[in-house]
Amino acid sequence: MNNKSRVVLITGACGGIGKALVNKYASQGHTIAIAEKSQDQAHFLADEIKKIGGKAVAFPGDLLDKNYCDNLTKEVQNKLGAINILINNAGLMRRGNITQATDEDFELSMKINVEAPFRLIRAVIPLMTKAGGGSIVNVSSCWGVNPGPNHLVYCTTKAALAAMTKCLGRDHAHQNIRINAVCPNEVNTPMLRTGFEIRGLNPDDAINELNKSVPIGHIAEPEEIADVVAFLTSDEARYVCGSLVEINGGKAVF
Repeated sequence: MNNKSRVVLITGACGGIGKALVNKYASQGHTIAIAEKSQDQAHFLADEIKKIGGKAVAFPGDLLDKNYCDNLTKEVQNKLGAINILINNAGLMRRGNITQATDEDFELSMKINVEAPFRLIRAVIPLMTKAGGGSIVNVSSCWGVNPGPNHLVYCTTKAALAAMTKCLGRDHAHQNIRINAVCPNEVNTPMLRTGFEIRGLNPDDAINELNKSVPIGHIAEPEEIADVVAFLTSDEARYVCGSLVEINGGKAVF
C-alpha cells in the first residue's frame, strides 16, 4: 500500500473518537465509509465532510445485526471501488463488578466489542487479500491489556479484542494485511462524560481531577487517538503488525 487516496471504513463513526478519525482521514484526502447505527447522524456527518471538500458516504446499520456486519465491507467495496482500511472503533462500556453485571451487559458488550469486529474482519480479509493488502486497526483499551477495577465485562471484551488482534496480525501478515490495535486510557469523549453523569458527577470537574492523574498532564483528546490510528495505517508503519499500542500519557493501569 502506498499513501495514495484510500477507502477507509470506520465503525462508530459519529462518536467522539469516530468523528476525530473521520476528520483525520478526510483531511488526508481519503474516502470515508461512515458506519453508524443512526441513519440521521451518519448522513449528517457524511454531508459535513462533503461541505469541506472531503469524500464520505454513509453506510448506516446496527452492529448487532449479523447480516449487516457480514455484508458491510463488500457493500463498501461495491459502492466505493475498494476497501483499503478498516477501523473497528465502535465500542460499548458497561460498568460494575461481576455480581453487578447482568446477562444483557455481557451479551451486548460481547456482540459490539468482540463479535462485530470478528465478523467485519472475517468478511474483509478475502477482499483485502484479492486487492493485494490492506490495514486494520481495532480500538481496544489499556484496560484490555492491564484490567482496571470494577469494569469486569468491559475489560474482558477489550482483552478479547487485544488477543484477537495479535492472532490476526500473525496470521495475515503474509497477505500484506497489517492488523494492529490502539489501547487508549481515558479519552475525553461523550461516553466518558456520560459515565460521570450517571454517577452524579459534574463531567468537567471529574475530567479535571482525572487530568491530575496523568503524567503528561491531561487525559487524551479524541484527536490524539486518531493521530496514532492514522499512523498505524500509513506506510510509515509498514513494519508494525500484530501490535497493541498503548496511548496513555504515561499513566499506568493498576
